[in-house]
Amino acid sequence: MTTLTQLPDDYVQNPHAAHDLLRAEGPVREVRMPRGLKVWLVTRYDEAKIALTATEVSKNIMEGGHLMAVHSSEGEQHREIDRSLSVHMLNMDPPGHTRLRKLVTKAFTARRIELMRPRVQEIAAELIAELNDGDEVDLLEAFAFPLPITVICELLGIPIDNRDDFREWSNQLLTFGTPEQIQAAADAMAGFLFQHVTAIADAEPDDTFFSALVHADDSGDRLNTEELISMAFLLLVAGHETTVNLIGNAVLSLLRNPDQLQVLKDRPELIPASTEEFLRLEGPVNVATFRYTREPLELGGVTVPAGEILMVSLIAANRDPERYENPDRLDVTRSAQGHVAFGHGIHFCLGAPLARLEFDVALTQLLERFPNLALAAEPETLVWRDSTLIRGLHTLPVRLA
Repeated sequence: MTTLTQLPDDYVQNPHAAHDLLRAEGPVREVRMPRGLKVWLVTRYDEAKIALTATEVSKNIMEGGHLMAVHSSEGEQHREIDRSLSVHMLNMDPPGHTRLRKLVTKAFTARRIELMRPRVQEIAAELIAELNDGDEVDLLEAFAFPLPITVICELLGIPIDNRDDFREWSNQLLTFGTPEQIQAAADAMAGFLFQHVTAIADAEPDDTFFSALVHADDSGDRLNTEELISMAFLLLVAGHETTVNLIGNAVLSLLRNPDQLQVLKDRPELIPASTEEFLRLEGPVNVATFRYTREPLELGGVTVPAGEILMVSLIAANRDPERYENPDRLDVTRSAQGHVAFGHGIHFCLGAPLARLEFDVALTQLLERFPNLALAAEPETLVWRDSTLIRGLHTLPVRLA
């Protein structure tokens, strides 16, 4: 029988300290999250990879979503998000997951992503051209957010004028808003995407990504309207949140480690490979999305009973000293391959190549134009977003030079 551990109130501000304590005690511990939800939290690398692929574990939120209420403390409220935003690959097991991923992969090819590089470079250059030496700006607002949201809006054929709405809706859905705020954001997002999907479906197919997705066909099998809305939601939210926070977290890490910043300024050709180290050290996702045990699961000698919510901390696994030497240290020359920042197994992030491309372009152009970039606030004053899913800052004040 394990002892239930209450995670500290400041967990989202400093999850690494809590993860270190839990990891020292065992690979998985029963904990109560800051808002009261009881879960089993995996913090070691080997057990994380097992949990991410185990057949005893399900991601079917339609069948297991009720466990959020079952394991909540008294007074904590949960409201299910609109079904039309939930019927996507991250919330499914095979064979439903296999079917959807196969259809989406037909449109989301590596070749299509690489062909986007010139356009991503163009967008980044336009954003940087609006910035000036000596300016103090929020790097997230001025650069890290508009770059990936512009890219994903163009991929989905969505007018860029709507990007601020998407940011607000996404923030409400991914952070600890009230049930009413979450529902309002879900309704607004679902309503907008329904109109957009319907318009694309009614139009003649063309060579754009989202048109290819809407009209993707596998021996007569196609995504229905509900599935298309959910997929658009997943691509829109994951497609910008991942890169926004990857850029922000990486820049903060570099500015706190000037010796490593100097390495990249001296050898910019290392930036593409260093992407893996930034993903490992301070990835944009803390805990992987919803999972539960449909059968008892043994992890490192600990048995997680059936019917439990299983949270896998990707950032904890990536700092496991049994997997990486000096795991809390940034080393841009480290071979960080094998990290789980993008997940592992059949649910490995489909958009990982796009996130890597965007980050490579963003950091290369940023350091080239502003080699003396500096923090404009003390690191300890920076506030992290109130989310156990997303690992990202509210703002990143910098001085451009």
